[in-house]
Amino acid sequence: MVNFVLIAVCIIAGMVFKATKSIHPDAHKGINTWILYLALPAVSFKYLPKVKWTTEMLFPIAATFLISVFCFFFMMFYSKSKGYSRRSRSTLELTSGYSNTSFIGFPLISAFYGESLLSIAIICDQTMFFALSTMGIIAAVKGGSRSGKVSAKFILKRLITFPPLIGCVAALVLSQFIDFTAAETFFDKLAATVSPLALFSVGLQLKFSGWKKLIPQMSASMLYKLILAPAIVLGLALLLNVKGDVAKITVFEAAMPTVVTSSIIAEQFRLNTKLTNLIIGFSIIVGFLTSAVWYYITEILF
Repeated sequence: MVNFVLIAVCIIAGMVFKATKSIHPDAHKGINTWILYLALPAVSFKYLPKVKWTTEMLFPIAATFLISVFCFFFMMFYSKSKGYSRRSRSTLELTSGYSNTSFIGFPLISAFYGESLLSIAIICDQTMFFALSTMGIIAAVKGGSRSGKVSAKFILKRLITFPPLIGCVAALVLSQFIDFTAAETFFDKLAATVSPLALFSVGLQLKFSGWKKLIPQMSASMLYKLILAPAIVLGLALLLNVKGDVAKITVFEAAMPTVVTSSIIAEQFRLNTKLTNLIIGFSIIVGFLTSAVWYYITEILF
């Protein structure tokens, strides 16, 4: 119950601070820097050394990429049927194929399943970022003002300079040679800042103006992100006979709302930032309800 209260309080606090102009308009950038450079790497060092690697752990990786691939085809057919431009299609791909696996996913997993299962969620999160930094960037380039082929060097640079990914790899490699038991308390303190600060940052960035004209696009995006994507992962888990915590967390993470980072990418490549921000805001609100449904579904089936 405390975690649900934390989620509501942090997001509402961010919205109130923004509405009353009690905080700098770009304050979320500083908060995100702390999260990306310190808090999320600390989560990796806290949980990844304790992960017991099995063949089942490949499932979150495969499922995350599968969601992005299916989104490409879903939005291609949807956009063609509606006569949308390549820019709109790329915006929908960016907002629908990638989940908010950390900023919203981690707090909700802690609330529904307990913090011990965050180790599986981290695998989903890092895979999601890898997919966003490759497939997501390719979609953004095609729909934005920049033309031409996507440079492999450009994609590689984004990957190797992303702090959470660096932290993830470092935790996996260094834990094979170094015992981090003595540093667990330190990592606990840093990791504990992820949820409240991330949710507060989300609240600072939520925008809801002018949403009525964009209801069709928003509905299509949330239909895929909150319902079809987790349903696809659920079907894959049943088909491959993947059960237990790995199946539960992978389906649940697939049901998370749109990743906040998509707004940064949309702005960078001149996609429809208004639509992106609206989808982020509404998917978070609706996602709180649909995630509860997916929790009970996974509890019943797995």
